[in-house]
Amino acid sequence: MTKIRISDAARYLGVSDDTVRRWVDQGTLAHELDPSNRKVIDGLVLAEFAKTQAHPAPDPSGVAGSARNRFVGLVTEVISDTVMSQVELQCGPFRVVSLLSTEAVRELGLEPGSVAVAVVKATNVIVETP
Repeated sequence: MTKIRISDAARYLGVSDDTVRRWVDQGTLAHELDPSNRKVIDGLVLAEFAKTQAHPAPDPSGVAGSARNRFVGLVTEVISDTVMSQVELQCGPFRVVSLLSTEAVRELGLEPGSVAVAVVKATNVIVETP
């Protein structure tokens, strides 16, 4: 099983190294010692912990749908021409970019600072490993 160093776990969880060390010291996050006597976290333990720590922003749309990948965030940039627009959202640590009609951007009132939900339903998702 994968063993993950404290600094890498912090990066994956979006917190500081000190926060992960505090969780380990408090017993909130289980750890092991590697052959060099450094604290490491089992990958499966970290994955389960990450799920318990995930607190996505509530979806303000109130729409029921089949897509499970819903990212609530702030519009950070809108670039439009007469027909098409590029809308960029910051959804937590993730940047999501969408291309849509300029008419839709106007109808939805999308502008920097507005709250929006990026809904992703894809039949082709690529997963890579380091």
